[in-house]
Amino acid sequence: MPRRRHRVTDIASQAGLSRATVDRVLHGRDGVRPETVAQVERALAELDRQQTQVLLSSRAVLLDLVMQAPDRFASQCQRALETELGLMRPAVLRVRSRLTEHSDPEAAADTLARIARRGSDGVVLKAPDHPLVVEAVAALAEAGIPTVTFATDLTGSARVAYAGADNRAAGATAAYLVTRMAGPAGTVLVTTSSAYFLGEEEREAGFRATLAQLAPHRRVATVTDTDGLDASMLGAVAAALTEEPGIDAVYSPGGGNTATLMAFEEAGRAATAFVAHDLDADNRRLLRGGRLTAVLHHDLRADLRRASRLLLQARGVLPGSPASRPSQVQVVTPYNEPAGLTEPD
Repeated sequence: MPRRRHRVTDIASQAGLSRATVDRVLHGRDGVRPETVAQVERALAELDRQQTQVLLSSRAVLLDLVMQAPDRFASQCQRALETELGLMRPAVLRVRSRLTEHSDPEAAADTLARIARRGSDGVVLKAPDHPLVVEAVAALAEAGIPTVTFATDLTGSARVAYAGADNRAAGATAAYLVTRMAGPAGTVLVTTSSAYFLGEEEREAGFRATLAQLAPHRRVATVTDTDGLDASMLGAVAAALTEEPGIDAVYSPGGGNTATLMAFEEAGRAATAFVAHDLDADNRRLLRGGRLTAVLHHDLRADLRRASRLLLQARGVLPGSPASRPSQVQVVTPYNEPAGLTEPD
């Protein structure tokens, strides 16, 4: 392992490991699991990225970002949060990130349990709306660790607030766009990553309710439980196109859009309208190429800045009580991409 530029105490805190374990990894001693070495390497990389933003020798507010989402989205959120924390005052903040691509309530609950044991000043959480996760958030609250849900909420949980888009309004906006672009009849395919993500459920509910008003003769076909990953989305969409020959439009609350378009191409078909979410690298490329009709975008940096401030309010670092105030989406076409809100490819 390369020569370290950080104190063992800081590395141990960032990795969520003991100082003794970190010391063994840094000195290449035997008996250390590869996963532990990888955990220390991730911590070092996070500290390297943040060392120009925080003074590690002073008392820092240490937050945890826990996300189950495709890497194309999760890594974008991680970069946005790290950038925002470096700009916040009066607190000095650091973040530990625990990012996984697959929707797994048990794994999310285990991660939160580890955070409860080792301590944290707050958690920004995107995880499935599942009893195991809700229980884990309650345990965090009992340990004095506040949680802010991000992008998707948790029903009846002890989280202090939600930060992210107004998902129901976003779904309604998508229904309006699909109706105007693809007409009042036909079948629209709705693709979600998991039935356990409340945010996607709310998007679909808003979409269906508004579609029923604007285009009552339009049918809806669904694909779900793909984790929003291209590998699983391809086969699921291909099967849907075989079963539903009338599909002529797509609303994608859950991602995997490159694979969805590939499935249409392999079937020799095209979508008259394709509305997606989030300006990640894949969607920017597809939008610029005219393959997506519109992307419903919300400013991740603004949402994560708000999530951080909510946690600081919950800790008493900032005045006021944390309260949910969802942000509104922006309809982005190939002609109005907000350059100030995106990162270069």
